[in-house]
Amino acid sequence: MVIFDCNGVLVDSEPIASAVFADALSRIGLPLTADTVARSFHGRRPADIFAAAERITKRALPSDFAAGVAAETSRRLRAELRAVPHAAHALTWIRGPKAVASSSAMDRIRLSLNITDLLRFFEPRLFSASEVPNGKPAPDLFMLAAARMRVAPADCFVVEDSVAGVVAAKAAGMRPIGFVGRSHDEGELARDLRGAGARAVIADLRALKSTISDLRGW
Repeated sequence: MVIFDCNGVLVDSEPIASAVFADALSRIGLPLTADTVARSFHGRRPADIFAAAERITKRALPSDFAAGVAAETSRRLRAELRAVPHAAHALTWIRGPKAVASSSAMDRIRLSLNITDLLRFFEPRLFSASEVPNGKPAPDLFMLAAARMRVAPADCFVVEDSVAGVVAAKAAGMRPIGFVGRSHDEGELARDLRGAGARAVIADLRALKSTISDLRGW
């Protein structure tokens, strides 16, 4: 089975989400750039990001903060979201079961895949970190996906663009493949992903089929 992260791997949502979160923090007096948000929280689920923001700032976020961020993110996704280049090509040519395991809430996963016409490749094999006790870099989400799909972790490949995701996949006993195609600094991210345990790193999803074939013997 091939398990895909959603944000940054299948859909180009990270710049949108980071900008929305940075704007929301600035409005409550915590100025951070979108780039800083992306570097600091890449691959984490929203609940963990909000908790980290409270720890860092030593102040509670407003009670409506999470809902406001979610609503504005959804609005901008509907207007701006695009699939990562060649995602549909890769999904068409990769045989066997495919699933999505994302740090996002389930409604955002469905929204993102619907907007980009990628949901048809996965429904109903969608898994959200809101379903497990611990988000990435813990292995819980990937273990949940394997258990529900009745596939041994050792038979799973995971395509991830974050260090947290690669660490989680490795801890789950799966074979992580790093993706750097939407990064502004492919070289630095590639080094980080390999250091976290990625078996291979690709910059174009069209290379995924051959990469999986090469790794099957590992």
